[in-house]
Amino acid sequence: MTIRKLHLYTGEGKGKTTAAMGLALRSLGHGRSVFVAQFMKDGRSGELAALSQLPGAAVYVARPMEKFVFRMTQEERARAALEQNAQAMELTQRILRERPDLTVLDELAIAADMGMVGEAEARALIGAALESGECAVTGRYAPDWMREMADYVSVITPQKHPYETEKLMARKGIEW
Repeated sequence: MTIRKLHLYTGEGKGKTTAAMGLALRSLGHGRSVFVAQFMKDGRSGELAALSQLPGAAVYVARPMEKFVFRMTQEERARAALEQNAQAMELTQRILRERPDLTVLDELAIAADMGMVGEAEARALIGAALESGECAVTGRYAPDWMREMADYVSVITPQKHPYETEKLMARKGIEW
């Protein structure tokens, strides 16, 4: 019997993606297949580069967002939401075909919160992932329905960060 659980990493702190990628690495180490997709990022993160080289790992490189959502016009937001929802539907079909043991949907929580991915599309995507195995979703501001659906909920809370204390910007290989 395969146990299928939804893991949710949310909150304001650093480490949500790192936790999900650690879960992916652990799964790969035990010979399980892993599928990773990121929303609302540009696809240049170090974890995607590393995972794409490992046997058993598949990485979906999403089309990058043109700019931060809060800087978009209403028209740009609508266009971005159409694109993100189309990617979610494309991912749902791919996951149903490939049936990975673990699916990581990085930043899906915030994409859902900001209206970039609709609730129906997000639920379908998570449901597809859970049909074949475990699913990990990351992102700030996870909607209530996602928290209720999750089996594991980890809220990452910042206590101290070098950006706040030193204005140290995100560094390649550490924050991305």
